[in-house]
Amino acid sequence: MKTRLLLSVLLISVLTFSCTDEPDDKPQAPDTLVRSAGVYVLNEGLYGANNSSITRFSFDDSLSVADIFMQQNGRGLGDTGSDLAIYGGKLYAVVNKSSQLEVMNAATGVSVRQIPLFDGDVPRQPRKIAFYGNRAFVCNFDGTVAVVDTASLNVEKYITVGSNPDGITVAGGKIWVSNSGGLNFPDYNNTLSVIDPVSLTEEKQVTAGVNPYVLAPDSYGDLYLIARGNYGDIKSRLMIMDAGTGNVKHTFSEFEAINFTLAGDTAYVYNYDWMSGSSSILMLDVKTETVIRNSFVTDGTVVQTVYGIAADPVSGLVYVSDALNFAGTGKVYAFTSEGKLKFSFSAGMNPAVFAFLNKKVIQD
Repeated sequence: MKTRLLLSVLLISVLTFSCTDEPDDKPQAPDTLVRSAGVYVLNEGLYGANNSSITRFSFDDSLSVADIFMQQNGRGLGDTGSDLAIYGGKLYAVVNKSSQLEVMNAATGVSVRQIPLFDGDVPRQPRKIAFYGNRAFVCNFDGTVAVVDTASLNVEKYITVGSNPDGITVAGGKIWVSNSGGLNFPDYNNTLSVIDPVSLTEEKQVTAGVNPYVLAPDSYGDLYLIARGNYGDIKSRLMIMDAGTGNVKHTFSEFEAINFTLAGDTAYVYNYDWMSGSSSILMLDVKTETVIRNSFVTDGTVVQTVYGIAADPVSGLVYVSDALNFAGTGKVYAFTSEGKLKFSFSAGMNPAVFAFLNKKVIQD
């Protein structure tokens, strides 16, 4: 406040000396800033149990609603939620086994449209969602990408890509899709499809790691990718690819990785060892492509079963979900970037994906 008052006094002084015959009495627009309003958590539930849900945690009152979708719509979300994102004031939930794209009002959680993704009577099994311009792109396990107009919420077309796509993102003005070949065990796929968002066609496929999964771009023209391997002699690794050429630049062989999130120049990478039941989270500098530290959490907080991770771009907090025993209520921890616990709250069964709701507020 003191700084703003001083700047105001200086500004008035300059105007007095330079414009004494024309005083500036125009009203000033109030300053605004963006604050985090809350976070939505997509709880996968159990495959075939039809018990996916969405938990909402509000920062205004520090209260969580266990199943905001059920509360607002009087019905369940469906079977096996697989992705969640906010775009253009809408909240999109991808529900895999039910083969639905659920679109909600982001502020309220009230359903706007339920978009079925089927090939005749056969479910396409949608997995992940990404956005470009006025379109949403949803990769489906049947080897297609659905193109959805975000205004009309109609499916414009389906683009054929590789087998069992399991991840999608936007990088370098293109849509990138990871073709896992997950249903072809042990002969997994190892390609990424590159889609032109203007012509809505697959331009090419590039070679990546075995069983490619989640992928996201950094700020330096690179694409970070998890290749899950074959769950045997080929381990799950984090890779770096050139988002211009699609060439693999580096593979981190010193650690295993299941998922990650990017926040500025930092990647938070986690792994869960199914054999030992141990979890780990490390920090990586994406600018230098080196490990910052092997253990992100610094205050002794124990996360039993790391199941999801995301960084709030506004507050800088890093959210880590804990599936615990995979059969009951999960938990969410919010850490500072220094790895210290800020707060935690209960979520639904197998909490996996986060979507952050922001709001504009007027400064005092």
